[in-house]
Amino acid sequence: MSASSPVVEFTDVAKRFGDAPPVLSGITLCAQSNEFISLIGPSGCGKSTLLRLIAGLSPVSGGKLLVGGRPPAQEASDLAFVFQEPTLLPWLTVRRNIEVMLRLRHTPADRRRALADEALSLVRLTSLATHYPRQLSGGQKMRVSIARALTLEPKLLLLDEPFGALDEMTRDHLNEELLAIRERQRWTAFFVTHSVAEAVFLSTRIAVLAANPGHIVHEVPVDLPYPRTPETRLSPAYQTLVAKVSLLLRSVEVSTPHAA
Repeated sequence: MSASSPVVEFTDVAKRFGDAPPVLSGITLCAQSNEFISLIGPSGCGKSTLLRLIAGLSPVSGGKLLVGGRPPAQEASDLAFVFQEPTLLPWLTVRRNIEVMLRLRHTPADRRRALADEALSLVRLTSLATHYPRQLSGGQKMRVSIARALTLEPKLLLLDEPFGALDEMTRDHLNEELLAIRERQRWTAFFVTHSVAEAVFLSTRIAVLAANPGHIVHEVPVDLPYPRTPETRLSPAYQTLVAKVSLLLRSVEVSTPHAA
């Protein structure tokens, strides 16, 4: 990916499945290097579909989408995807789960071990490397999923509501850890969430989508300094932005009552 060109560029993108009504329409959005863009909106507005388009898991139906200046490719080496569920293999240890993608890419053993060690350290799971998924909490399982993605050394990280099933305290801690990792690795992120507070805490910019079909109705810059800490959540600027985005989201939900 060129440092001067957008990392992701949507131009009037549409998506439909077969003869069904369009899921997305008129998506125009540009992400520069090191941005953290959160996508929020009512259920059914196409947030997850938008991520799948970026990952090359589904083709666009109209318009143009470029990732690193090229059409998206499912096997892109500089992209990683973290899904809603950790999807860990129960018969493998934490370390071997983290190494799965590297094994599929036939990464040499020495390099595989080094990348797994670094990822374990980043997500603070080194002491649990020999544990199995059944021995982990929900938050720890998600850490393993994130570590597995980080071993790919991505320039672009896609996260589809990875913390949605966790309690608020665990989610807050993982938000902070995710940003600490980003400070070290400097990837660009697209993050799907239903939590306005989470979106404001993490993001450089928030895109608010409406449904039927999914389209972007607001883009909100988040001008809060990094690094963000627990104290950030107590600041008037943070609370003002949470209120602002909540109102925007509420207006979208009221105007699209059948989006659930």
